[in-house]
Amino acid sequence: MTCPSPPPLAEAHWKRNLVVCVFGAFTTIVAMTLLLPFLPLYVEHLGVSDPAAIVQWSGVAFGATFLSAALTAPLWGRLGDRYGRKLMLIRASLGMAIAMSLIGLAENIYQLVGLRLLAGLLGGYASGATILVATQTPKARTGWALGMLSSGIMAGNLAGPLIGGLLPPLIGIRATFFLAGGVIFLTFLATLFLMKEAPRPRLHPGAAKAPAIRLWDLVADKKPMLTMLVVACLVMFSIMSIEPIITVYLTELHTENVTLMAGLVMSATALASVLSASRIGKLADRVGHWKVVIGCLSAAALLLIPQAFVSHAWQLLLLRFLMGIALGGLLPCIAAIIRHSVPDAVAGRMLGYSTSCQYIGQVLGPLTGGSLGGHFGMPVVFVVTCMLMAGCALGMLMMRPGIAASH
Repeated sequence: MTCPSPPPLAEAHWKRNLVVCVFGAFTTIVAMTLLLPFLPLYVEHLGVSDPAAIVQWSGVAFGATFLSAALTAPLWGRLGDRYGRKLMLIRASLGMAIAMSLIGLAENIYQLVGLRLLAGLLGGYASGATILVATQTPKARTGWALGMLSSGIMAGNLAGPLIGGLLPPLIGIRATFFLAGGVIFLTFLATLFLMKEAPRPRLHPGAAKAPAIRLWDLVADKKPMLTMLVVACLVMFSIMSIEPIITVYLTELHTENVTLMAGLVMSATALASVLSASRIGKLADRVGHWKVVIGCLSAAALLLIPQAFVSHAWQLLLLRFLMGIALGGLLPCIAAIIRHSVPDAVAGRMLGYSTSCQYIGQVLGPLTGGSLGGHFGMPVVFVVTCMLMAGCALGMLMMRPGIAASH
């Protein structure tokens, strides 16, 4: 269906809003990922001494944020539709600044897990920024703008672990969290004073209080929306299913400096996504987002096959970089398809559901990948992930809408 273009105020300020959103998404993602290199050390510092327990609690603490974020993303999307997306970004940045600073004050493992849950509950800046950019950007530039935002998010995923590996030896673990909280507070100030949001179209007063089922009644063609929710979950599931096994896989390849090489392999995927996201988004604006998602899924599936049979670390590094190029175009195009498939008044809630599906994939992916790799061997994880992505591409090809709707 055809959605109306953003109002004139959005046209006037969408570029400045995009800059603020990219900066905010980058800083908050850095804050969420910088603890990865030293999380087991912090868990041990908080009194957990058994090696197996350290690994277990590290996984619980890491996944806690995504779990609470998945549960609350639709709520923040709905409140954004009703009270304003800028307000949700202000809430997320201030909440994240407080939560990150408090994590630096944790005194035991239970406080750490609780504060990580709080960070996911109060946060959601990147998902809120996606909603604002998708709904306030001129329709013809949506793919490019979402690609730029995705580049900022991927850059945060790339820089976070690197910063987390550098800062603690210099200033200490707790001070690293305080510094992260301070940087996010700058995001809060930039969002508060620099961002300008256009008035939003609202539902009829009676419709806002109607049962939740009425939300779907407003979507004329539900097939693209439902398809994108499934694809969003499976994409993040497929991406994250590989992460837990990379270090072990490199060990089996008799790689020297395994930790360093594992970091390079993980960073290669994020770096390629940063470089490709805006370019693929621009291509999607021209040829159609649906076509680009099918192409990116197919390319990623094909690149997973040789990853199961590599014999040297550099081969895996190269293949993960090439796969990152394909992955960079997926999430922006999925968001653009959802944006163009629903009325403006409910776009925030629908994109919030998409974000929840992505978070579910981020929680289930590492658990499944680690379990498959541990029981059946590392190559099986790549094969299963390949089958998932190929299945997504085939399903989208079969359910592809008309030419006009594909944009």
